[in-house]
Amino acid sequence: MTATPDKYLQAAGTSANPGTQARPEWARSKRIVVKIGSALLTDRTTGQLKSEWLSSLMDDVSALACAGKDVVLVSSGAIALGRHRLALPKGPLQLEQSQAAAAVGQISLAHAYQELAKARGLIAAQILLTLGDTEERRRYLNARHTIEMLLALKAIPVVNENDTVATSEIRYGDNDRLSARVASMVSADTLVLLSDIDGLYTAPPASNPDARHIPLVTEITPEIEAMAGEAGTELSKGGMKTKVEAGKIALAAGTNMVITTGKVMNPLRAIAEGAAVTWFLAKSDPVTAKKRWIAGQLEPAGQIVIDAGAEKALLSGKSLLPAGVVRIDGDFERGDAVLIRGSDGRELGRGLIAYGHVDARLIMGKRSGAIAAILGHEGRDTLIHRDDMALNRK
Repeated sequence: MTATPDKYLQAAGTSANPGTQARPEWARSKRIVVKIGSALLTDRTTGQLKSEWLSSLMDDVSALACAGKDVVLVSSGAIALGRHRLALPKGPLQLEQSQAAAAVGQISLAHAYQELAKARGLIAAQILLTLGDTEERRRYLNARHTIEMLLALKAIPVVNENDTVATSEIRYGDNDRLSARVASMVSADTLVLLSDIDGLYTAPPASNPDARHIPLVTEITPEIEAMAGEAGTELSKGGMKTKVEAGKIALAAGTNMVITTGKVMNPLRAIAEGAAVTWFLAKSDPVTAKKRWIAGQLEPAGQIVIDAGAEKALLSGKSLLPAGVVRIDGDFERGDAVLIRGSDGRELGRGLIAYGHVDARLIMGKRSGAIAAILGHEGRDTLIHRDDMALNRK
């Protein structure tokens, strides 16, 4: 039987009024992706950047970084800034107009993030992605490794859709789903969608005075989907509907999601202080969800046979190094799933391979320190990283 809106409210254990304490998931989050919409970043009348608001957000980012957390920003705003600079007409833009506006606006947007980050002792980095970058395996891995390296170097990646080159066939069309893909890509603990509303309601509150706020969603049911309204403003292609779609992507990847208002100063600090939000809680953590995906949903493209020493290392939680590999079968590419077998033929698990079959065969049995000399370029020390591996434990 489908639950009623009242049951959703009761299940949350709280009212529709702002809370007084943040959920523990927020404090436990070590990696956070924050999506910022155009309507929050730019003034709808003047087309100018809302510098004071963005400055307050970067204060929050700085505080999270100082607390040892990784933060990735997924930012809209380039088209909104550029269209006013180019004096383009109001209303929907043609694809070529959007691309031109993005080319102009992206410079201003990147400069703003760079200067605000620098003023706080941080380094901002720009990442431009298209739909294909998160769906084609090799490009996905390249993007993921770049973002991972930036985070390891304590930089703040600022991601946006690459509107200047994306066509209508390869565009996301909204940054809600892009942010969910990025959160999945980097195994984020929490995705924050800053919106013009403080969460999910039983009905669109702008048109229904009886709409009630839902503080907690543990499963995205057809009824939850039905509660979402459509897109709202000229500057935003999203709406609650795309946010719920983003929630599906995030939760499947083991990432919790928060929808909250960005129409306040220091919106991330407000979450920590117990502001009204809607939490979408995943049933498992990102690492567990990823390993389940590797184990059960990917067709192996080859197999790796390892020696007893490597098997012992894997079972103790280590990554697979080239030195422990004794045989390679299959014509796989970098990022493909492969079977991992012991020397007696037992299937030990599956993993995502860091090298294509040609390079993997060249470095098998060799120490990681020799990879650069063998291949002629620096490569990853591991053949399969432990985070990209799902072992059979019996």
